[in-house]
Amino acid sequence: METKKKSFSARDISLIAVIAALYAVATVALPFASYGPFQLRFSEGFNHLVVFNKRYIIALTIGVFIANIWSPYGIVDMVVGTAGTLAMTTMSYFATRKVKSVVKRLAISTIIDALMMWVVAAELYFMAKTPFWATFAWTALGELAALIIGAIIFYLLSRRVDLEK
Repeated sequence: METKKKSFSARDISLIAVIAALYAVATVALPFASYGPFQLRFSEGFNHLVVFNKRYIIALTIGVFIANIWSPYGIVDMVVGTAGTLAMTTMSYFATRKVKSVVKRLAISTIIDALMMWVVAAELYFMAKTPFWATFAWTALGELAALIIGAIIFYLLSRRVDLEK
């Protein structure tokens, strides 16, 4: 039996590119809030898109890689931050793909993404010699704030636009 591998359509590729670019620009536009032990990356609200469609895992991973080119932690942040995003968005996608309620999907995504800030805290612990637990607390709180704002925006948007298409 032959199985067909689903490829991305031109629309999918366009959406991936647009979201990656929006994430990168939103991050780089506010560098004081986007890098270091006290982060409030509003662009992290885009992470919620993965609960609607798995293509956004790729979009956000690319967006983080591009945004982290400007990180003071250089190639380490490009690799570690990107890998952390790939892991957290993949976990959010798989944890929510059978959940019907949009509110529950967004809540699950929020919890997973905030808890995954341990990756950023570990990177900063090694790169900037910041205290791990305090850094984890601050980055997780910043992530939580960005995710709550993002959840509200994407919930309201999902009532008007089919984000799963």
